[in-house]
Amino acid sequence: MSLLLSYMLLGLSLSAPIGPINAAQLDAGIKKGFLHSWFVGVGAMVADMLYMLLVYLGFVHFIDIPFMKSFLWLFGCFVLVYTGVESLMRAGKLQLSAIDPHVKEPLLKSFVSGFLMSLSNPMTILFWVGIYGSVIAEAAVSHTGMKLLICSLAILGGIIIWDLTMASIASSFRRWLSNGLLRGVATVSGCSLIGFGLYFGFEAARLMFG
Repeated sequence: MSLLLSYMLLGLSLSAPIGPINAAQLDAGIKKGFLHSWFVGVGAMVADMLYMLLVYLGFVHFIDIPFMKSFLWLFGCFVLVYTGVESLMRAGKLQLSAIDPHVKEPLLKSFVSGFLMSLSNPMTILFWVGIYGSVIAEAAVSHTGMKLLICSLAILGGIIIWDLTMASIASSFRRWLSNGLLRGVATVSGCSLIGFGLYFGFEAARLMFG
């Protein structure tokens, strides 16, 4: 039981640091409601699961090739800057009265947004290579595939709990918003995404020309 809790806490600690996914969840929750915010997190978690699978299958060395690293940094830069600029362009036009928390916009769009953000984030790769790699190594020593499965599910459980928490906070926060505060949150969220994107672009340039 303690093993399960420790890896669940690991999943929570992986999700909790402020980053592009949390910023996107906050933005989606305020503008579109709980489900859209949660689906951003679900999309990110599916990308996490994909990286966990790649680490498990030993594709880490392929991801570690300088060309692949540069491509991932650049792709992440494009996704985040594009999303951030789009958020900033809409920020000045936002009105609380015009925002329907039960909006009919497809949930798939929120899912794909979260998936691409996480998939194109090289920091996600570093997290899973370092952390999940050590989990696999520990399971290999104890020779139990079941232990690896339990640890993996516990990590994902922690991520799900955080995503649900973020979606709840973001969608509930709307009650206390004024039009000015709404635009301010959207602007800060957009600037945050652009900032992360520019950082990714800098890292890509450093890898290619450094």
